Amino acid sequence: MLNTESTNSSLEGECYDLHFSSIVADAHNDVIGSHTMKGRDIAKYVKEAQTDLVRLKEGGVNLQIFSIFCNQKYGKGTAFNYANAMIDALDEVIRTNQDKISFAKNVEEIRRIVSEGKIAALFGVEGGHMIENNIDYLYALAERGMKYLTITWNNSTEWASSAADEAKSTIDTPPKGLSLEGRRYIRELNRLGVIADLSHAGEHTFYDVLEESTKPVLASHSNCYALAPHSRNLKDGQIKAIAQNGGVIGINFYSAFIDPGYQLRLDNLMTRHSDLVKEISHRHQHDKVYVPRDLFTRISKEEVDSIRPPLGKLIDHLDYIVNMAGIDHVCIGSDFDGAESFSGGMDDVSCYPLITKELLNRGYTHVDIKKILGENLLRILAQNEI
Repeated sequence: MLNTESTNSSLEGECYDLHFSSIVADAHNDVIGSHTMKGRDIAKYVKEAQTDLVRLKEGGVNLQIFSIFCNQKYGKGTAFNYANAMIDALDEVIRTNQDKISFAKNVEEIRRIVSEGKIAALFGVEGGHMIENNIDYLYALAERGMKYLTITWNNSTEWASSAADEAKSTIDTPPKGLSLEGRRYIRELNRLGVIADLSHAGEHTFYDVLEESTKPVLASHSNCYALAPHSRNLKDGQIKAIAQNGGVIGINFYSAFIDPGYQLRLDNLMTRHSDLVKEISHRHQHDKVYVPRDLFTRISKEEVDSIRPPLGKLIDHLDYIVNMAGIDHVCIGSDFDGAESFSGGMDDVSCYPLITKELLNRGYTHVDIKKILGENLLRILAQNEI
């Protein structure tokens, strides 16, 4: 007869040893914009956030790529300045917590920082609009340490079309895909050692970038269209194309990108609280994406948790990428602090060991799990270095 208690204890021990002996890397986290820029000190536990240095340590995360992001309301004259203000804020977190976190310039430095028991910090810039169609701004952000540029956010630029806009059949300005100037930017990213990030990019832009790039790309926080048909997710051909390029896809923990049933459950929840939603909506007239996030802070945790997909559905996306592209082409791109709801189990950055446990349960080897947790991301960071 199987001793379940002994088996569970053995698995817990194996999971712990494997997880905390691996480099655990997250390709995309929005805590700087969501909380640091609002004056919250992420060196300490931040109740309102999913991320802080305390819980990154608890979750075994030792490489974090922080997102430098502003939405479409920032344009010429404001977006680049805001990007620099966010980088300044990240620099200040690092400067005042040198015993916990250090900025890394390359993979060699990442491994050294991790060996010292500290978190290695990098940053990516989310949205090509933040360079304001100015190549000098691209150079300036690369000089400050930008490791990837997400070619578009939900908004298109003059030189690249987004997934959100390409999904609208009416888009014709700008034309779908990369402009000639956009192609030049991709070549410059390659030369500067900055990864082209294809999360949020429209399909036309996606394939134009792959045509232009001579180095491996990243989709820092995207899932599988076949499992959740959302414009932000990658179709089978795109997954295979990233593998052929040598790139990597970071699985996104956001509920809507995991489970196609989430949006209906969210809609029903908002209908049940329609009066409260109406009140909240007045504060977010120009950006309704923040309405459910606000709502969730004002209703019970039980209600919020009831509409989340289970952790298994998130791991299904990882399995799908592995089966479609191979073990070398998937990593973690949580999107923590960038959305209102994440898969069951993924409450905050302290929960990463649950992923390792689930991968062990599904029969992944230790070598493969280490690739997923961090080594695949480290590989393409190294391949893009100059």
